Amino acid sequence: MTESWTSDRRPSLAGRLARLGFTHAARAERLLAEAERDGSGPDDRLLDALGGTADPDLALDGLLRLLPAAGGELRAALAAEPGTRERLTAVLGVSAALGDHLARHPDHWRVLRDGFAGPLGTPRDDLLAAVGADPSAEEPVARGEDALVGLRVAYRRRLLALAGRDLIGLADVAEVAAELADLAAAALEAGLAIARAEVPGHEACRLAVIGMGKCGGRELNYVSDVDVVFVAEARGAGETGEGQDEDAALRTATRLASAMMRACSASTEEGSLWEVDAALRPEGRSGPLVRTLASHRAYYERWAKTWEFQALLKARPVAGDAGLGARYLDMITPIVWKAAEGESFVEDVQAMRRRVEADLNQRTADSERQLKLGPGGLRDVEFAVQLLQLVHGRADEKLRSPTTLDALADLSQGGYVARDDAAALASAYRFLRRVEHLVQLHRLRRTHLVPDDEGGLRRLGRALGLRTDPVGEFTALWRRHAREVRRIHEKLFYRPLLRAVARLPGEESRLTPEAARVRLEALGYADPAGALRHIEALTAGVSRRAAIQRTLLPVMLGWFADAPDPDAGLLGFRQVSDALGTTPWYLRLLRDEVTVAERMAWVLGSSRYATDLLLRAPEAVALLGSDTGLEPRPCEALRAEALAAVRRHNEGPRGAAAPEARVSGGAEEAVGVVRALRRRELFRVAVADLLGLVDVRAVGEALTGIASVTVEAALQAAINKIEMESRGPLPTRMAVVAMGRFGGHELGYGSDADVMFVHDPLPGADEGAAGRAAHAVAEELRRLLALPAPDPPLVVDPNLRPEGRQGPLVRTLASYAAYYARWSEPWEAQALLRADPMIGDPELCERFRALIDPVRWPEDGIGEDAVRQIRRLKARMESERLPRGVERRLHTKLGPGGLADVEWVAQLLQLRYAHEVPTLRTTRTLDALDAAVEAGLLSAEDAEVLSEAWCMATRIRGALMLVRGRASDLLPTDHRRERSAVARVLDYPGTGDLLEDYRRHARRARAVVDRVFYGAD
Repeated sequence: MTESWTSDRRPSLAGRLARLGFTHAARAERLLAEAERDGSGPDDRLLDALGGTADPDLALDGLLRLLPAAGGELRAALAAEPGTRERLTAVLGVSAALGDHLARHPDHWRVLRDGFAGPLGTPRDDLLAAVGADPSAEEPVARGEDALVGLRVAYRRRLLALAGRDLIGLADVAEVAAELADLAAAALEAGLAIARAEVPGHEACRLAVIGMGKCGGRELNYVSDVDVVFVAEARGAGETGEGQDEDAALRTATRLASAMMRACSASTEEGSLWEVDAALRPEGRSGPLVRTLASHRAYYERWAKTWEFQALLKARPVAGDAGLGARYLDMITPIVWKAAEGESFVEDVQAMRRRVEADLNQRTADSERQLKLGPGGLRDVEFAVQLLQLVHGRADEKLRSPTTLDALADLSQGGYVARDDAAALASAYRFLRRVEHLVQLHRLRRTHLVPDDEGGLRRLGRALGLRTDPVGEFTALWRRHAREVRRIHEKLFYRPLLRAVARLPGEESRLTPEAARVRLEALGYADPAGALRHIEALTAGVSRRAAIQRTLLPVMLGWFADAPDPDAGLLGFRQVSDALGTTPWYLRLLRDEVTVAERMAWVLGSSRYATDLLLRAPEAVALLGSDTGLEPRPCEALRAEALAAVRRHNEGPRGAAAPEARVSGGAEEAVGVVRALRRRELFRVAVADLLGLVDVRAVGEALTGIASVTVEAALQAAINKIEMESRGPLPTRMAVVAMGRFGGHELGYGSDADVMFVHDPLPGADEGAAGRAAHAVAEELRRLLALPAPDPPLVVDPNLRPEGRQGPLVRTLASYAAYYARWSEPWEAQALLRADPMIGDPELCERFRALIDPVRWPEDGIGEDAVRQIRRLKARMESERLPRGVERRLHTKLGPGGLADVEWVAQLLQLRYAHEVPTLRTTRTLDALDAAVEAGLLSAEDAEVLSEAWCMATRIRGALMLVRGRASDLLPTDHRRERSAVARVLDYPGTGDLLEDYRRHARRARAVVDRVFYGAD
């Protein structure tokens, strides 16, 4: 034995201690001096051993408390047995709690000796003996007064022995977790023995304790709640089917279970063990604590959710009646895998996966320190593995291991997880579990938080063997593992799908076609075979394009799965990729700009309308890169671009053919360019809408602006053409009056452009010639916009003109004046409320506006006869215009509380009061309601109800068009996928929530309509 340090070496001791890793060298020097005076100071080899621990200061404190109490035997062992010295100092340098335990029970150091051959038997026998029970008895019963204390002392002695092997690397993480689970099972058995001593008549029942979670999976932490489920039966029922009274037996079993839980969680002078948590039982905390086998079966066969079967993956009998526990396992195993074939399985798996993703994206600041629930934490690995087990374990029984690392290895062996991904996940999982163990060992407390103090981080780093810069090295290593877990988690489901079809070289096992189909189906793909064909087409070959797609697709397949229609998303992506595949910027943009790829996946998987637009102009994908790029462009900027295109095609290039030769093609080409501009801008607005970047009003204004620019450009092109054909200037001024939703600046994606054409012959022009020229321009405008083209049609509808279809297509300003003065009906005045002369000759537009203002906003308002006529017309419209066979309450336009209801309220108020309230003189519905509130004509509460109902109905109509690519006013009820897609686009958790919310808004709005419009009490 080397000599202990002496006073003549004291000047150099502080420096030596600092070099050994002591943080508080002066304090350690003082403690050593005091110990030397008492004759209990450590020698040089022991001092060096302390310097090799995770926290030398902590280890020294523990050792100096232990040495005087343990006596010469310990000092001799530490000098002669390197293994004993290493184990003891390693424990003391990590765990203050076990240091305290050794101070209270100094003889327990012997479990750390080399070749310890003491009285430790199996964990079960050891802990049962500690509570005075006979381990060989069929149902051991505790004896003695201090059973709770004895259980805790024996438990911690075994924990001390395990920690000694763990901290010097003699047991790996998986072995430690398995031994901890077995030790917990033994403690439950001992707790049950204590409970039997407390519960008279316990012989009346059999009780089995089923371990769940980490205990069931044999992957427990040092300090963790132990999840259990209880199953019981009356004595004799197992063999004969009959037995003692079942209700009485269940009452006894419940008392036993409760007493067992208290035996483990109760506080004593030796502390407590851990909480026993039975919340995973059927019905959770609301259900009975104990059930019979038949009751468990009935619940799981009828009521259980997919997540409950996920929890049952780890079920294992751990204590109590072994035969009953085995029967429980035999009963539950086939039910778990049969349930995985149920109708709701795919939806449940998707919901669970989305819930995890949502959790990952909504972590608190504290979660950054979370080993379990933080981004890239243990839960990410465990949940992904369990989900893959549920998906593929139905057909492959080799995947049913309850232990995460074993299951991960099996998934890799079967090709369900890429080998490199499995290796990285396993490495990260082992690291994170090791850190979790170290964090919990320090105080023997249940925690999953990495310390945020320098000392705690230093202790962790040194315990992991990081000595150069323990804090920096540990933090970097932890973050690297977390990033790797997160990266792999994002595409764990998808990379093997590529390997299944890409025919890449290598010996690694791959998903079979059937396994790939099952996985795609579980992720929400309705046509897995078609999806695999698309994946193969995108990734086949050795080109750079295929290589980039193989990098992109694992992530994008997950984004498609998050969208309402994954199949449509993948098909659209293939079509866009085929169209732009040779364009160098396209794949580079998707690879380098994550936002573009993610937004593209959502748009393609959500909206047939936007997908069709993108397929006709694939280069518009570049718009997805930023929010700024998706802001609707100002109308003036669009107008300048459109009219410039018309001018270019009218003038033609230098050296081109004479104007006569360009007459037929110039106008069509010009409008073709304008329609391409419209297509691009519609895509911009649709994507901004799908991403929630614009509200209802902004969408209506943007779509109206796009339509007005298109009509104005077509008008100019038509005028140019007619002038070329007539070889002279147009003999009249022309204007286009926007009507209906067009005039109200409330166009939807599927709205027609309701218009009226007005002209005013130039001074001296022949009125007949002017009329014919104006008619030719109007017809040409309609023809140009109706030509077949790869963009959604813009139907120009002139049927709101005087006399409707029977009247002339174009009228002069004077003709309009004569008609409105003599023949106008109240409904026509109402239609003019939304008239906005905004296209064509500016002076003519203003003259037309001056003409119609007195008609739509008559002096002194409309009389009671006109009010009654409007009300009758509205009532007749409600009964006659609704399509037959539709559910009235679900019709967003004509149904009760729908768009028409709200708009007619606003329009009646305008007809009656706009002559005296200037702010009511607007074509916009919501502005009219706001003005009515300011004028005291409508309460703020009623206006809010009407506005919310109008906005909701408008949003639904827009979402229907975006999802289906076809206009509809009816909420879908019979097409489940379509209905679900509309709900998702509108950000509702389910279709039921959408229907309920719409009906509530419509019901409240209709009540206001009945009162304000119809005058009901």
